[in-house]
Amino acid sequence: MPEMIANQAMPPSDYVRIFDTTLRDGEQSPGATMTSSEKLEIALALAKLGVDVIETGFPAASPDDLLAVQTIAERVGAAAVPGRPAANPPIICALARATKVDIDKAWEGVARAAHPRIHTFLATSDIHLKHKLRMTRAEVLDRVRAMVAYARDLCADVEFSPEDAGRSEPEFLYQVLEAAIAAGATTLNIPDTVGYTIPSEFGALIAGIRKNVAGIDRAIVSVHCHNDLGLATANALEGIRAGARQAEVTINGIGERAGNTALEEIVMALATRRAVFGLRTGIDTTQIATVSRLVSAATGFNVQPNKAIVGANAFAHESGIHQDGMLKHQETYEIMRPEMVGVTQTRLVLGKHSGRHALRNRLEELGYHLDEAQLAAAFASFKALADKKKHVTDPDIEAIVSTTRAQADDLYTLDALQVACGTTGMPTATVRLRGPDGTLHVRAAIGTGPVDAAYRAIDEIVRVPSSLLEFSVHAVTEGIDALGEVSVRVRADATSNKRHPQHDAAARVFHGHGADTDILVASAKAYLTALNRLLATYGVEPKDDAAASESNQSGHGAAVETAR
Repeated sequence: MPEMIANQAMPPSDYVRIFDTTLRDGEQSPGATMTSSEKLEIALALAKLGVDVIETGFPAASPDDLLAVQTIAERVGAAAVPGRPAANPPIICALARATKVDIDKAWEGVARAAHPRIHTFLATSDIHLKHKLRMTRAEVLDRVRAMVAYARDLCADVEFSPEDAGRSEPEFLYQVLEAAIAAGATTLNIPDTVGYTIPSEFGALIAGIRKNVAGIDRAIVSVHCHNDLGLATANALEGIRAGARQAEVTINGIGERAGNTALEEIVMALATRRAVFGLRTGIDTTQIATVSRLVSAATGFNVQPNKAIVGANAFAHESGIHQDGMLKHQETYEIMRPEMVGVTQTRLVLGKHSGRHALRNRLEELGYHLDEAQLAAAFASFKALADKKKHVTDPDIEAIVSTTRAQADDLYTLDALQVACGTTGMPTATVRLRGPDGTLHVRAAIGTGPVDAAYRAIDEIVRVPSSLLEFSVHAVTEGIDALGEVSVRVRADATSNKRHPQHDAAARVFHGHGADTDILVASAKAYLTALNRLLATYGVEPKDDAAASESNQSGHGAAVETAR
């Protein structure tokens, strides 16, 4: 078990704090919206993983975001978490713009944590000052002094980020950071907000800050890099080599646009190349794969097979030369062992004769802890699948759990689906849904294909203003009896008139996924999950039949064409 440095202002020089922003920056990925229960589950997993700081959200965004932050502060940040590598709970952090209203909301969110932190930010690049903020440099300096001091009056631990630092003029950046330190900032985070810099530039930026900013020894320097040029991890490592001692990361590297620095890449680079960096973290690396799967299921973002550390092919060897080398000595083609990151082989074969205890045991080995109701639903799905397949694999089990959790709080659930299609005639789908009040609703529709027909029938019942943006399907396992998994992304109609205070997005994107041996059933489940997430977030009032039909069906044809 790794040693952690828990919640002290200035950790040893060889320790790198891991600041995880999966629940804040990661959730800003279009379609990665998570429910409050999913956020809490991920926060608990991050605490057990050993992250030092959990950035839980942006409380000023909405009452739901504020409630999620408060819940995590109370449930994860107020007392020691069982299984955590350190005795103390993690620092619980919330983001705020440099305004009193945002800072008050952030403090309201994290105040109940044992170790709360307020993270406030203000842009410092000329392009942001001119076109976004419309402020002078003098006004920025005044705002930083005032708002960091205001935050410090509320909270002893204050982090300040000069947004777009990677494109800021260094001399002005030094002035802003000095002002933040003087006002009480304990951590200075240097973000490459748009992923513009290359490693040599970013390393030089951090080195320049450490050399030229007065009072820098009183604060921890942090790095927050984006992956627009595919350099997020490289930039973050260069920043750490230059003296940064906090890395802001996300699980699987999710985040806005091309994503953020991946936690697993930074942690394993420091662990694998300890002789080069001479640095350590408090992460229990054996839990990395489990947390990766959890975040992937909650966000609907599948991990690409060739993703470093956590991808399906990360420890796979197909080349004959590689296989020969591996058989002779593992280190010929593997620089780390799969067990180091929690990648293991199935030790228990599950089938139709397996019981509830065997399923629970395997779920816990995979990192899933279900309550009795969730276990009962998962076991029913497992038994139904086991009747159709000889063996149920780990990916099958993960798909079952993901679908079961996604449907736990659904307003509308699929009760029955019948489809007629083929080379002649018109593809027709009849759908029966159970509504929020338990009433069954039945509709039939004709479409360009069976999936399109099913979605049109669902729209006739749910009648929520939205557009289908993406439809994808893949087999979870090999073989003709494979479990099929469908992922969809749905955009809320712009007429919802809800905007995110940080991004001014007119409409949010929601994901849904479903799994079944019948791909049409999986498609219907996925679409319903996405619509239910939209309804839960916006509470959208259904349109009249004609308006909803025109809005929703306009996006079906292109999105589901591959399924016809």
